[in-house]
Amino acid sequence: MNQVGINPEGPILEAEGLLYRHLGFRLEVPHLEVHPGEILAVLGPSGSGKTTLLRLLAGLVSPEKGRVEGEFRAYLPQTPPLLRRSVLENAAFGLWLRGVPRRRALAQAARILPRVGLGDKARHPAHLLSTGEAVRLALARTLLVEPAALLLDEPTASLDPANTLKVEALLQEAAQEGRGVVLATHDLFQVRRLAHKVLFLLRGQVVEEAPVDSFFKSPKDPRSQAFLEGRLLP
Repeated sequence: MNQVGINPEGPILEAEGLLYRHLGFRLEVPHLEVHPGEILAVLGPSGSGKTTLLRLLAGLVSPEKGRVEGEFRAYLPQTPPLLRRSVLENAAFGLWLRGVPRRRALAQAARILPRVGLGDKARHPAHLLSTGEAVRLALARTLLVEPAALLLDEPTASLDPANTLKVEALLQEAAQEGRGVVLATHDLFQVRRLAHKVLFLLRGQVVEEAPVDSFFKSPKDPRSQAFLEGRLLP
């Protein structure tokens, strides 16, 4: 994976005045920005709008109002789709879509697989991978196209502790290379390990945005404190 060619002075991803409404649900995000090397954790109960926000940031859905600006970004859903092809071909698929010749794409994919612990499974059918291996393969495929920002929807929700730590190491590496990472998660321990700042959503509204230490030690909103203590109902 290569160092990202970005401007270190400005945000890598920025949203302003977002409003999205669908089937009675309303999501409003007045402002959001992610800088190079920064991991933003999006927290909130189920149904609070975390996935919708990621899809808006990825450009998969359009806001009713507001704007999203930034460099090339990639979205990884909670259950990433895999092709019924080999692990190597799955890793190379994003490069093919971007016009990279097959031989060069396969060579790049072969180089990244050992870094995600799949070097010995390059020729294996991808659909036979374990859940943890499948997530790491999807993340490798995403990193190969060199997005400036990664948008991830609970990538470790169904993983055991060992695979969770492997995925977290890849995300930390991506941030160290200068990428921005937006991570929707329910795992508060993961947020403490990875994130630089937190955006807390409740019923489609931003309740609080703060550096991770401040959010956990002295949240400004009583609803944030209730969420951290497990007392907040969706």
